[in-house]
Amino acid sequence: MSRIEKLEELLRENSGDAFLNHALALEYVKTGDDAKAGTIFKNLLEKNEDYVGSYYHLGKLLERSGDETGAITVYKKGMEVAQRLGERHAYNELRAACEYLEF
Repeated sequence: MSRIEKLEELLRENSGDAFLNHALALEYVKTGDDAKAGTIFKNLLEKNEDYVGSYYHLGKLLERSGDETGAITVYKKGMEVAQRLGERHAYNELRAACEYLEF
């Protein structure tokens, strides 16, 4: 059984688990299925906007697809959330990614 299959099985029991959804999206990134990964990241953040790590990965995915404007928007939203939650490390990573695209 692949990692994707295992995660999907676990998600059948608890579809709203943010960690499992994040992990599944990352597995799809590894396989090169950015469309599937993007859908999972977006759904995760719609339901749980405080899952800070997903902003960075969704932003990078958007960058790879050529959507720099979308990536900047995601990074900035993630920065707001990270700042509100006091997540300095996440904030700094998101800021660095955002500044790289803006300059």
